[in-house]
Amino acid sequence: MLNLLPSQYKEAYRLGRINRHLVHWIVVCIIGIIGAITITASGYLYLDHTSRAYKKQADSANQQLASQNLTGIQSQVKEMSNNLNLVIEVLSKQVLFSDLLDRLTKLLPPNTNLTGISIAQTQGGIDITAAAKNYSDATQFQVNLTDSANELFSKADIVSINCSGTGDYPCTVILRALFSPQSPSMFTNNSK
Repeated sequence: MLNLLPSQYKEAYRLGRINRHLVHWIVVCIIGIIGAITITASGYLYLDHTSRAYKKQADSANQQLASQNLTGIQSQVKEMSNNLNLVIEVLSKQVLFSDLLDRLTKLLPPNTNLTGISIAQTQGGIDITAAAKNYSDATQFQVNLTDSANELFSKADIVSINCSGTGDYPCTVILRALFSPQSPSMFTNNSK
């Protein structure tokens, strides 16, 4: 097809087509800018909403912790822990008297009777009272207690021997004995 229009019209058509393309590009750019602004604004609004929700959640968690008296509970837990440590300490110094009586009866020399056991004021020791037929049997009991083969006591001292009584066992001996660290009659050594 031949275009017989004057050159002024031709130029006007050409410029019109260029303008139409430019208007299309401008519209596309404006739509792109509006889309970018819309995405940015909605992202900002979403982040703002989320941060406010997390702030409310953190405030309510802090209120719950404050209402639950966290420091009071921590002090109660610490007190319970201290009490438990005290119980463990007391139990670790406990004497197994059933085992102790069995071992003491094996250490008694002939012609002696065990008459009493009491816990001494010194830590880790006991007072033992026995009746004997004579003085040598009373002292032999002290020697048997200090024998290293029995591993029961590390030390045993005679507190008193009194042989002024009457009957089959006229002598009374009182001994103070200190448990050996390896003593099988101590609770802690049995638990190991």
